[in-house]
Amino acid sequence: MTFLLASVTGPAEAEDAVARGVDIIDVQGAAPPERVRAVLGAVAGRRSVSAGASGASQAEALADAGAEYIRVLSRQSQDIIEAASPLTRRANVLGIMLAEDGTEESTIASMEANGFAGVILNTGGGRNLLDVLDIAALADFIDLVRAHGMMAGLGGALELPDVPRLLLLDPDILAFRFDAATIDGIRALIPQDQRRSRGKPAKVDYRLAAPRAAEARRELDRIFVRDFVLPMRIGTYTRERDKLQQVRFSVEVSVARPSDVPADMRDVLSYDSAARAASSEAAFEGTVALVDGRIYPEITGSAYVNAEADLILDERDPFCYGIREACAPATT
Repeated sequence: MTFLLASVTGPAEAEDAVARGVDIIDVQGAAPPERVRAVLGAVAGRRSVSAGASGASQAEALADAGAEYIRVLSRQSQDIIEAASPLTRRANVLGIMLAEDGTEESTIASMEANGFAGVILNTGGGRNLLDVLDIAALADFIDLVRAHGMMAGLGGALELPDVPRLLLLDPDILAFRFDAATIDGIRALIPQDQRRSRGKPAKVDYRLAAPRAAEARRELDRIFVRDFVLPMRIGTYTRERDKLQQVRFSVEVSVARPSDVPADMRDVLSYDSAARAASSEAAFEGTVALVDGRIYPEITGSAYVNAEADLILDERDPFCYGIREACAPATT
């Protein structure tokens, strides 16, 4: 079972986090006791609350305020670990290690000896955890912490695309900064009732894309636009969507050949119409959804072509109905 921890700035975000199903409400940063009490009042016992301490005296004050979990930035310091030891009789102490410092077993063993409940691996400077350590190293860290009888957590500027990869390691805690725009997607990947259940299928009815053979036209004119490059914002990580990327399109338009001779150029579909459709003012936007560990890219936008045309789907094309496991409807 993996618990979702989200760091909030105050009681308003705490209320929102509870409503969205977060398991552990964490008070962001080294929080003063009065803010912790305000968050505890908003949560009202519906979730566990954690808070971070910058020193032993503050940690005692957070325990007095009623925090169930207390984060201590232990890093590799034996003095800090020993100073937090008396606190373990009043709260669940979570040691915070930084991936940049390494994951020495002697430090983890010391936390166990001093009564810590768990260890969370974080990062410094806002770096993403997977940019510092690879999956194999993170698996070794979790195994090491578990071998010492403690909970193992992962944090460090994590984003939604990291969740499927990290869930393979079965951590006890995944820690995020609360963001109303993304927390629902993260929660969906770690369902509360069954955290290993399969994700929901993509909400696409591919039958709508099936060609209607009776209406297919025999004579078609085809217009091709090859290697048409447009700037787009696309990606799974925020750092990818923050900048424009060059995306290459190949556009093919099939148009029913008119029975009458065109009166003028307005009746003729030109290649530049297809190009303008792809680069219309209503710019296209690329998104990537993660469903059950699979990546589903989607490009949406508005395009207009001044012609009456048929959309021809060739079932020999493996992606004619979109990117999925089976490209064509089952036949009997």
